[in-house]
Amino acid sequence: MPDYRIEHDLLGEMQVPADTLYGIHTARAMENFPLARRPVRRELIHAYGQVKLACARTNHELGRWDEPTFAAIAQACGELAEGMLDDHIAIDALQGGAGTSTNMNVNEVIANRALRILGRPLGSYSPLPQVGERLGEGDDSRGAQGGENPPSPQPSPLKEEGACVHPLDDINLHQSTNDTYPTALRVAAIVQLHALEQTVIKLHDAFSAKEKELAHVVRVGRTQLQDAVLTTLGRQMGAYAEALARDRWRLYKCEERLRVVNLGGTAIGTGLGAPRQFIFKAIEHLRDITGLGLARAENMLEATQNTDALVEVSGIVRALASNLLKIANDLRLLSSGPDAGFGEIKLPQRQAGSSIMPGKINPVIPEAVAQAALMVSGYDQTIFHACSGGNLELNHLYPLVADCLLGEIDLMINACDLFARHCVEGIEADEQRCAAYVAGATATVTALVDAIGYEKATEVALAAQKQGKTIREIVLEMKLMDEKTFDQMISPDAVTRLGSQ
Repeated sequence: MPDYRIEHDLLGEMQVPADTLYGIHTARAMENFPLARRPVRRELIHAYGQVKLACARTNHELGRWDEPTFAAIAQACGELAEGMLDDHIAIDALQGGAGTSTNMNVNEVIANRALRILGRPLGSYSPLPQVGERLGEGDDSRGAQGGENPPSPQPSPLKEEGACVHPLDDINLHQSTNDTYPTALRVAAIVQLHALEQTVIKLHDAFSAKEKELAHVVRVGRTQLQDAVLTTLGRQMGAYAEALARDRWRLYKCEERLRVVNLGGTAIGTGLGAPRQFIFKAIEHLRDITGLGLARAENMLEATQNTDALVEVSGIVRALASNLLKIANDLRLLSSGPDAGFGEIKLPQRQAGSSIMPGKINPVIPEAVAQAALMVSGYDQTIFHACSGGNLELNHLYPLVADCLLGEIDLMINACDLFARHCVEGIEADEQRCAAYVAGATATVTALVDAIGYEKATEVALAAQKQGKTIREIVLEMKLMDEKTFDQMISPDAVTRLGSQ
């Protein structure tokens, strides 16, 4: 048995490994685009399987295939959606052609998997039409390597049982890269955003638990890294939880930006080559398959041209990254030491911190989260430039947008998860250190201003600094209040109360 098969396209013939499910279009893309050296995001491929299944069901209703052929195609689409065919999606994450290579890789894999299910040889497609025979002299508008591939010609009558399956004439029927790729990206992004929302909730809950656990620990609050006023570690953790609650709400609302898709618009949003019934029915099937509240864009020309919704969603993910970066840096600072730093909290010890300094433990989880957040910032900037760089009826940079958008969401899913599990859930307070700071900090005297006045409070602060004594000691020596009153004024309830009594 030969170790390759011969396939042909617009550019001629090419050898394709005999046992692969991809075909000549994928093989050419593999030669053309050795860029990122990593595959297309699997979330996108799985969503593409769902899009192709929706289209296949619609075309079957329109009378394209007999039952065995449709069943094989539907099974192949389902396997792709479930991740069973991931190894056959072989093209690079970054590619020219607005995603055509991804679409063709998907089309070929589904077609060949269906052929295998039907017991037919791989690559036994129905013949491509000759130039000038069906498409017009010199106009092979299916353009396997161009920036887009408009829909295949109108279907022939019902295929007989056991008929061959063609990547374009069957799997890509009534479709284009330019409506299936953006639709698959939006489906993939919605699914991933749902997962991200859950990990943000997990992180939020971890900080909320710490808010209650550490509510009794008074600490010195700082502004511009200088001592300011008293607060509690619980309030500190609660502030982080509140920021994450906003992130969770923003992520929840993201689906509204992504649920409107251009499936059925084909090449530029006009629906060229697709029956009206297909345009209306395909989105209904996709809703049923995904369980998502998807809707067909009223203006599919606009939906094909513009990608501003993806910029907006990326910005919301970046807002989460901004909060994570700030929180991660705060935890590093509050846990610094253990002897010569703030040392107000203790982070879980995850690994040895140095190959030369014995006993050193670094805050590696906040550091890792910070790196993920910074990477998201870079992805977001790239998405901004890529989305604004489209021309006229199509954005040719869709593969870059997809890779960055799904990549940043995936980074945030992982970052929130490990932040909660490996760091926040294990935070402990160094209550002795916090109490020592409160006793010795001039910030403590601010809590006494309402009782003794600003001038007297200033006198107390200066005396404490000059004599090397605590605020408590000076206040008692000056007989400004008794011990009980002093302790009440710097208690957790007092320093976290909204306003004065």
